[in-house]
Amino acid sequence: MSGEHFHVHGPHDHEVEQAAEAEASGHNGHGEGHGELAQRVALMTAMLAFCGAISSWQGSTSLSEAMLLKNDSILLKNQSVLRKTEASNQWNYYQAKSSKQNLAELALALAPREKQEFYTKEVERYKTEKEAIKKDAEALELEVKKYDAESDEANRKSAEKIHPHHRWELAMTFFQIAIALASITILTRMRWLFVTSGLTGVAGLGLAAAAWLHI
Repeated sequence: MSGEHFHVHGPHDHEVEQAAEAEASGHNGHGEGHGELAQRVALMTAMLAFCGAISSWQGSTSLSEAMLLKNDSILLKNQSVLRKTEASNQWNYYQAKSSKQNLAELALALAPREKQEFYTKEVERYKTEKEAIKKDAEALELEVKKYDAESDEANRKSAEKIHPHHRWELAMTFFQIAIALASITILTRMRWLFVTSGLTGVAGLGLAAAAWLHI
C-alpha cells in the first residue's frame, strides 16, 4: 500500500472549504449585479452626455444670436444719435434763417421805396430757404424715430434670445452633475446614487424643454 496516498479531512478543513465556496459564490453573484449596474450607468451616461452636448450647442447659439442683436441695437442707437445731432443742427439753421427773415422784414418796413423791392425779395428768399431746412429737419426726425424703433426691437429680440440661453446653461449644469453622480455610482456601487443621477438628468431635460419652448 506504499504506492497509495490517503488524505483525511478534519472538521476544520471542511469548514474552511465550505466558507471558500460560499465566498466564491457571493463574489460571482455580486459581479453579475455590478456588471448589470455598470451597463445601465454607461448607457445613461452616454444619453446624458448627448443631452449635455445639445444643451451646450443650443446655449452657445442663443447667446451668439443675442449678442449679434445687441450689437445691431447699439449700431442703430448710434445712428439715431447722429440723426438727432443733424436734426438739431438743421433746426438751429432754421432759427438763424428766421432771425435773418425778421431783420429783412424790419428793414423792409424802414427802408425807402427804392430799397423795398430788394428787401421783399430777401424776405421771400429766407422763407423759401426756411421751408427747405424745415423739411430736412423733419425728415431727420423721422429717421431718428425709425432707428429708435429698430433699436428697441433688436433689444427685445436680444432679451428673448438670452432668456433661453440661461435655461440651456442650467440644463447643461444638471447633466454634468448627473454624469458625475453616475461616475461615483460605478466606484461606490451605491444604487441610490444611480437613482439620484437619473432624477438630476430628468431635471436637466425639464430645463432643456423649457428653454426650447422659451418658457
